[in-house]
Amino acid sequence: MLSEFGAVDAFELDDEARQVAAGKGAIDVRKGMLPDDVPFAPGGYDIVVAFDVIEHVEEDVASLRSLGERLAPGGRLVMTVPALPWLWGGHDETHHHYRRYLRKDVEGALRAAGLKPVAVTYYNTALFPLIALTRLLKKLLGRDATPDDRMPGPAVNALLKAVFSAERHLIGRVRMPIGVSLLAVAERA
Repeated sequence: MLSEFGAVDAFELDDEARQVAAGKGAIDVRKGMLPDDVPFAPGGYDIVVAFDVIEHVEEDVASLRSLGERLAPGGRLVMTVPALPWLWGGHDETHHHYRRYLRKDVEGALRAAGLKPVAVTYYNTALFPLIALTRLLKKLLGRDATPDDRMPGPAVNALLKAVFSAERHLIGRVRMPIGVSLLAVAERA
């Protein structure tokens, strides 16, 4: 999808994930790992994206710094991360997350990495009440460790996709007050 905007390079530590990407045939995914084993030279990219990546690495600031170093002057980092630490649950454990973030945490990590936050907003706001209620009920019932990411049936999945997709018209225009995830855009300082 990103290839329609220009050349795309990617890296991934997991051999199986690289094989899945290779099977899709779109781009070559190199072996690499944040923060210290990034297989691309510094300063060569106008945009670096990290969609649901930073929560998976122990050293988030060092990883953001490493990604920021790959940006050309004036280049931008676009990233998403899970939001709201109090939503922590089995889903996060299953997916090997180290943390969930508040907006101020993302802004602080970006600044500590030498990047200038341009925009940081919550998203996945429309589904927030349902997800928050599910996570809170699981905590109250002592079922917090149970993951909640099974694929729903086709009809429910289509409805959830429509609700989630509807927010795309607001992102960048309205700073969302709360959501299950955070979207950040930062510039190389």
